[in-house]
Amino acid sequence: MKTYALDEQVPSLSALVEQVKAGEEIVLTDQAKPVAKLVSAEPAPQRVARKAGFLKGKIWMAPDFDEPLDDFKECME
Repeated sequence: MKTYALDEQVPSLSALVEQVKAGEEIVLTDQAKPVAKLVSAEPAPQRVARKAGFLKGKIWMAPDFDEPLDDFKECME
């Protein structure tokens, strides 16, 4: 990680961006305190186009799915 003080000569923004593209992290400091960090932006995740009904016939639900369980009958009374 490279550090540049703002009160000293800092390379141009394009030079800093090139360093970040190469995988470097850059911290900018003002009076020895970090004020900004330049890091590479991760690409946005690709969204997969979904098609309605693509799981039709592949999901099954028992007819008694929402019936109370025998083990808990006494708790329901």
